[in-house]
Amino acid sequence: GFDSDNSSGDFSEANHKVPEMLDLDPHQSNRTGKHNGETEIQENGIKRHRTSLPAPMFSRSDFSVWSILKKCIGLELSKITMPIVFNEPLSFLQRITEYMEHIYLINKACSHADPLERMQAVAAFAVSAVASQWERTGKPFNPLLGETYELTREDLGFRFISEQVSHHPPISAFYSEGLNKDFIFHGSIYPKLKFWGKSIEAEPRGTITLELLKHNEAYTWTNPTCCVHNVIIGKLWLEQYGVVEIVNHSTGDKCVLNFKPCGLFGKELHRVEGYIQDKHRKKLCVIYGKWTECLWCTDPTTYETYKKSEKRGGEQKKKSVSEDDIKSENDEADDMPEVQDTVQFIPGSKLLWRINCRPPNSSQMYNFTSFAVSLNELEKGMEAILAPTDCRLRPDIRNMENGNMDVASKEKERLEEKQRAARKERAKDEVEWHTRWFHQGTNPYTGTPDWLYSGGYFDRNFSDCPDIY
Repeated sequence: GFDSDNSSGDFSEANHKVPEMLDLDPHQSNRTGKHNGETEIQENGIKRHRTSLPAPMFSRSDFSVWSILKKCIGLELSKITMPIVFNEPLSFLQRITEYMEHIYLINKACSHADPLERMQAVAAFAVSAVASQWERTGKPFNPLLGETYELTREDLGFRFISEQVSHHPPISAFYSEGLNKDFIFHGSIYPKLKFWGKSIEAEPRGTITLELLKHNEAYTWTNPTCCVHNVIIGKLWLEQYGVVEIVNHSTGDKCVLNFKPCGLFGKELHRVEGYIQDKHRKKLCVIYGKWTECLWCTDPTTYETYKKSEKRGGEQKKKSVSEDDIKSENDEADDMPEVQDTVQFIPGSKLLWRINCRPPNSSQMYNFTSFAVSLNELEKGMEAILAPTDCRLRPDIRNMENGNMDVASKEKERLEEKQRAARKERAKDEVEWHTRWFHQGTNPYTGTPDWLYSGGYFDRNFSDCPDIY
């Protein structure tokens, strides 16, 4: 994010009113049929989550990001305060939680006996983790120091906890585990953002680790670089680029994925290509697709033959994929969207992953996925069990979600002032900040510095949590 407690922020939305609150999806607006925060329980005993936000997205057409960024070329953007109108009503900690949207890929990896198939599923999960950012040009709120977010999804089989462990530099640590004790997923993220005149670039920092407990395997990787284009004029658009290496520290297998930059004529836009190799560097399979659509794999011989025929001018049509092509080994095939891929399909390929359909009113909801829409939902009785530092209780995010932009802007400024005052008080008394749920340590697989979960969050002893709101 761009917000900082070093800047006071001289922007006000006081003269810009939010349009009247609308029911974005009158047929499914709350699915629960209850508007008091209560959640309906379906016949199968699983809670039904909301399908839309309380208020539509605030229009950004009257605001120019250039007026704010023109003095920041080449600078680190974590020290720049941005108007709230460029935000989306989620904290960065909630944005991290969107890694879990395609958790079925972790479940698939756990179920496979073949290590190659496990690596294929993990590679698909790593790509799916960035897919939710497609067309998401709003920035999440910078977490306050000590802010947390928890999510338990019994229907999906996991629970998740994250904490903002540092403010300068901004570092977010997270930990997730399967409710069946089949996996652990953890890491720390501190992207470095820079403004380059026409674009904003987020360089990834921090290691992501996935442990498959049944197979005694651990995989590590780092996310690709993310870039938002046309921040001065034109339509904002986003691309991911860079090489992502996923290492299986138990077998020595490695997956190398190249997120290709757009290129001059957009030929490579959103494309991902790579391969899986064993510890002897023998290629076992080739992976290709787009991080905004789908991911396929095929054997190296078939891939090379196909590429040679392309170079010889062999006519290869862009095939729309039939149902027979996308049959998967689990029930997730039923959840695949009915869209025509723009990926050039190589006959004989196996589908690894396909992006979920977004709700029909997604464009009015910051282009959120159905999973993202549910993240800030505050159900009845939840305040009594949540940590007082949980994102759902942040008044600026809550007011923005409800369409109260003036109040949200004032609350954001108040929280930043409170954070500054607390930091000055600690400096005056020479008191160090202590994280609550994570501690600094060393990643056991890479040997690099990492933030590790200390445990105990779900015991729900929140008596010593800081007052940050």
